[in-house]
Amino acid sequence: MDGLSGFNDVADVRMAGLTEAMTGAVAAAEAYVDAATSAARLSLSLPNGKPDRAAFERHQHRAHGLAWVATYLETLRQTAGWAARLEAEGQFGDVEALLSQILFGEYCAQLRGGIPMNQGEMVRPADLGCGPAEVALLSAPAIERFITEGKTPEVMAAAATFLPDALSRHTVECTGLDETMEMVREQFAKFATTRIKPVAHGWHLRNEYIPMDVVNEMAELGVFGLTIPEEFGGLGMGKTAMCVVSEELSRGYIGTGSLGTRSEIAAELILIGGTEEQKAKWLPAIASGEILPTAVFTEPNTGSDLGSLRTRAVKSADGSEYAVTGNKTWITHPVRADLMTLLARTDPATNNFSGLSMLLAEKPRGTDADPFPADGMTGGEIEVLGYRGMKEYEIGFDAFKVKTENLLGGVEGQGFKHLMATFESARIQTAARAVGLAQNAFEIGLRYALDRNQFGQAIFNFPRVSNKLVMMAAELIGVRQLTYYSARQKDEGKRCDLEAGMAKLLGARAAWAAADNALQIHGGNGFALEYPISRLLQDARILNIFEGAGEVQAMVIARRLLEGGN
Repeated sequence: MDGLSGFNDVADVRMAGLTEAMTGAVAAAEAYVDAATSAARLSLSLPNGKPDRAAFERHQHRAHGLAWVATYLETLRQTAGWAARLEAEGQFGDVEALLSQILFGEYCAQLRGGIPMNQGEMVRPADLGCGPAEVALLSAPAIERFITEGKTPEVMAAAATFLPDALSRHTVECTGLDETMEMVREQFAKFATTRIKPVAHGWHLRNEYIPMDVVNEMAELGVFGLTIPEEFGGLGMGKTAMCVVSEELSRGYIGTGSLGTRSEIAAELILIGGTEEQKAKWLPAIASGEILPTAVFTEPNTGSDLGSLRTRAVKSADGSEYAVTGNKTWITHPVRADLMTLLARTDPATNNFSGLSMLLAEKPRGTDADPFPADGMTGGEIEVLGYRGMKEYEIGFDAFKVKTENLLGGVEGQGFKHLMATFESARIQTAARAVGLAQNAFEIGLRYALDRNQFGQAIFNFPRVSNKLVMMAAELIGVRQLTYYSARQKDEGKRCDLEAGMAKLLGARAAWAAADNALQIHGGNGFALEYPISRLLQDARILNIFEGAGEVQAMVIARRLLEGGN
C-alpha cells in the first residue's frame, strides 16, 4: 500500500462479528494463561503450593513473564467488556472498532510470539515452561483471526483516517464512562489546556515549582479532597474520578497530575488507620489544600525493601514526643509540604516491617533559600532528568521532634500495614498519570505529523509515521480500560492489588512507548529541548520506577497469581 491512499471503506476492513470474536479470543487467552500458570507453578512453588521465594529469584524471567501474559489477558478482557457495553448502547463506532481490533491483533500475536517486557527482554511461551499443548491454545480460531485480520496494513490505514479528528476531543475513543465522569473530564481538561499546557514546558526547562496560584486553583477545583468523604470536607468521589482527574492533569503536565498523589496517600493513610481525632484534624485541611502533605518512606539503599528501613523514632522519657533520626531519599515536594507521612522504626529490637510505625509529622513550609526551617531537619535537592515541578530531595533527620499524638492510629508497629493498604490507590493513580502522559504524547505527535511536510506531503501520510500513532491510540484504549477496571474494583471495596499492579505495569510501558515514538516522529526536532516532546520522554521514564519498579511489580503480580489471585 502506498501511504493512506489505498484505503477505500471501513466496511472492507472492520471485522464482522467483532465483539463476539473478542470474547472468543479472551476465552482462548484465558485457557492459555491458566495453562501457563500451571506450568510456571511447577518451578516456582513449594510442595505445599505456596510461592517459593528462592525459586522466584532463580527463575525471575519466568515469574515476571507470567505477570506480563496475565496483564495482557486482563487488558484484552477489559477491552472486550468495554466494547460489548458500547455496542449494546449503540456507541461502538468505527474508530472504537478499528482500534480495539488492532489492539487484539497485536496482543494476540505477542502472546504467541513474544511479549516485550522491556527493551531486549522478551517473554515467549517456552520461557514459561509451556510446551506444544499449551501453545496450541493460542491457535484457537478467534486468536488466528485476529492475528491474520486484526492488524493488516489496510486496517492500520483505515484507523489512521480517523485520528486527525481526535485533536478536537479529549480521548480518541468513547471511554464508556457515565455523564458525570465526562463532565469531570471536561472541567479538568479545560483547566489543563488553559492554565497548565501553555506554561508547563517553561517550568520544566527552568526547574521551577508549579506556581502556588496554580496549586491554589487546583485546591479550589477539589483536587486534593477528591476522594475524601464529604463529612471531612472532601468531594466524596471514587477512584474512577481520581483516574479521570489524574489523567487530565497529567495530560497537561505530569507534575500537576502528581501533586494530588501526596494528598491521596496521606488522606487514605488517615482514613484507614487514623484515630477519629486525627481524621477530624487533618482531613479537612488536606481536602481544602490548606495542608500539603508529602510521603517520606524511602531510604538510601532500601528501594522497594521497605521492611529494612533504619530511620528510628525514639519516644521521650515523658512519652510526649518522638525524636526521629535517620536519612530519607527521593522525597517529592517536601519543601512546600506542611505534613510528612513519615515511616520510621519505633521498635529498635526489630529488623523487619513489624517494628515500623507511621508518624504524621508536622513541619513549616520552606523556601528555596531556606528549604527546611525546622530543628533537626536538613536536606539537599536531587537533580532529576524529568518529573519536575515539585522537586526531589534527600532529607536528614537528627532528633527531629514529632508529637506522640501524631502516631497514626495511636498504636506502634502498624506502619507497614498502613502503608501497604495505600498501594492499590497509589498504583491506580500512577496508571492514570501514565495514561494522561501517553494521551499528551499521542496528541503532540499527531499534531506534528499533520503539520510537518516532507517530500511534498504531510509526514502523517507515511505509514511508518501514522502506524506509530495508530498503535498509540489502540494501546491507550486497553490501558485506560484496565485502569478504570482497577478503580471500579477499589470503589466496590474489592481487593485489587493485582489489577492495580497490572495497570501500573502496562501503563508505564505504554507511556514510554508513546513518548518515544512521538519523539521519533519529530526527528531531530524531538531531540531539541525547546520541543515539549523532549519533556514528555523525560517524564515518562520515571513511571516504570516509582510506586514499585516494573520488575518488582511483575514479581508481586506473579506471586499473587500463584496464590490464586485473579
